[in-house]
Amino acid sequence: MQAVQLCQQALNQIDKVVIGKERQVKLALCCLLAKGHLLIEDLPGMGKTTLSHALANSLGLSYRRIQFTSDLLPADVIGVSIFNQNQHQFEFHPGPIFSQVVLADEINRASPKTQSALLEAMEEKQISVDGQSHSLPAPFFVIATQNPFHQSGTFPLPESQLDRFLMRIELGFPSKDAERTMLLNEGNEVVADLKPVMSIEEFTSLQTQVQSVAVTDKLINYLLNLVHESRNNAAFDMALSPRASKGILSAARAWAMLSGRDYVTADDIKAVFPAIAEHRLGNGKMNTSVSLSEQLMSQVEPI
Repeated sequence: MQAVQLCQQALNQIDKVVIGKERQVKLALCCLLAKGHLLIEDLPGMGKTTLSHALANSLGLSYRRIQFTSDLLPADVIGVSIFNQNQHQFEFHPGPIFSQVVLADEINRASPKTQSALLEAMEEKQISVDGQSHSLPAPFFVIATQNPFHQSGTFPLPESQLDRFLMRIELGFPSKDAERTMLLNEGNEVVADLKPVMSIEEFTSLQTQVQSVAVTDKLINYLLNLVHESRNNAAFDMALSPRASKGILSAARAWAMLSGRDYVTADDIKAVFPAIAEHRLGNGKMNTSVSLSEQLMSQVEPI
C-alpha cells in the first residue's frame, strides 16, 4: 500500500505542472519503474522537457540536460581524457551523461555519430573511453525528446537505438480546459520548485517490488503471441525483439502496481503495449488509419 501511495504522490505532483496529460505521465513513471529509457516525440513547446524535469525532481534523482545539435560531439556527451602534466598521465573528465536522469533534448538534431554515444550507456549503464570503462550513476535513465521527422535539421534514430527506448510517447495538444488552467495558473507551479516525494532508496525499492508483481502463464502466452505475430506477419516491417518482450512484461507489472494491484491483467499489457511496440514495428503495410500496435493486437486472440 505504501508503494501505491508513493507513486500516487509522484503522479499528483507531476500532474500539477504537466496539466491534462494524466495517462502520458503515468506511462512515463511506469517506464522508469520498469527500469526503461523513455522517448518523447512531439512538436516544440508541448511540455516534453517539463515532464522529464518533473519526473527527476519528484523521484529525487539527479538531472542533467544535454541540448543535442548538429555540431555536438560524442565527447561533449560522455566526457574526455585530458593529459595532466603534473601527474604525467591522462585524467578522465566526466561529461553530462554522468547523472541519474539525462535529458537528451532534441536527440534527432544530432548526427548519428553523436547519437551512438548513448548506445553503450543505455544498455550497459557504463561508458568506455580510451579502453577504460566508467560506471554511470544508479539508477540511470535516458529521457530523450525528438521533433517530428518532417521538421528541418533532423536525423532519424537507427533501429538499434529506438529498440533501447522502452517506451515512446506523445503528449499532444492540451484540451481547451487544460490550456485555460495553464494560462490562469502561469507561474504558480514551477518545475524547479518540485520537491522529492520519495528517497532514491524508496524509488529503487519500488523498482524491485515491480518485478514481484504476479503474472499468470496465460498472460505470458498472450504476450508471446503478440510478439511472435510481429515476427511472422509480413505486414510489419520490423519485429519485436526479446528486449521488447521483456520490456512489455516489466512495464505491465509496473502499470499494475500503479493501478494498486499486485497481479497483472490483460488490460495492463494492452495499456502499455502501444507505447512499447509502435516505434519498433516500422512503417507497416496495413491500414494507416489504425496504429500498428492496434493492428497487431487485433491479429491475436484476446483473453
